[in-house]
Amino acid sequence: MIYLIAARLVFFLHLVFLLFVPLGGLLVWRNRRWAWIHVPVFLWGAAISFGNWVCPLTPLENWLRERGGALVYQGGFIDHYIGPLISPAGLTRTHHYLTGAFVLLLNFTVYTLAFRKGAGH
Repeated sequence: MIYLIAARLVFFLHLVFLLFVPLGGLLVWRNRRWAWIHVPVFLWGAAISFGNWVCPLTPLENWLRERGGALVYQGGFIDHYIGPLISPAGLTRTHHYLTGAFVLLLNFTVYTLAFRKGAGH
């Protein structure tokens, strides 16, 4: 039971991380100090997409699920949980490149606007 609870916590941490990658720049818009946390996070998110890597949280979640007696899944977090929502046939390599490019472009735009406007210190 404790393993399944831990697996669920890792899932939610992963989901928060996944949302913070594209949306964390909005916090930078309000206060530039968030950049110290957000820049490494969105660069890591883009690198995972470009490199077609599996985030270390995925094997951790699967290990905990397996220890708790639940089924494990193959592939990455996005492929398993998000992929079926946006691409029922599965995510292609092109999807990964586009995701990485989107993350970089979105955050570059938000950071440019935030620092031009002199967002809070």
